[in-house]
Amino acid sequence: MQPKIITLLTTFAGFGIVAACSVAGQSGSGEQPAPASPQRTSATYTLSAGQSVALTPTASLKLERVNDSRCKTGAVCVWEGYISYSFVLTNNGNSSSFVLSEKMPGAANTITQQGLRFTLAGVEPAEPPALNAPAPTYRVSLRVDIS
Repeated sequence: MQPKIITLLTTFAGFGIVAACSVAGQSGSGEQPAPASPQRTSATYTLSAGQSVALTPTASLKLERVNDSRCKTGAVCVWEGYISYSFVLTNNGNSSSFVLSEKMPGAANTITQQGLRFTLAGVEPAEPPALNAPAPTYRVSLRVDIS
């Protein structure tokens, strides 16, 4: 009975050596596993009022409204005014609202919400519309960073 066990153990040991050699041969063949694609950490989006964008598989951002109180071109004003953008961020069913503006009192052009950082990158139109001009189509560009 012992010779069968020794033969069996020798056979299994041989399989182990063959398997080890084949694994070592594969890693030395020059083939490298494909690197994992890096996770995107920032992106820039441009939105008009009412538009939404998916930021991650679980998060979306909507530009709710634009408030433009800037002094119209050709008007006489006692103050410069400002333009602000109101957003709603929804992430995993949780919603939060925030406002971005460069000149609005109490607001900022950068804010962090639910682990995402939002920064104004550009506004259209950059200048206020003329006094009697129809309301323009406002667009805002913002950079979103995963913090």
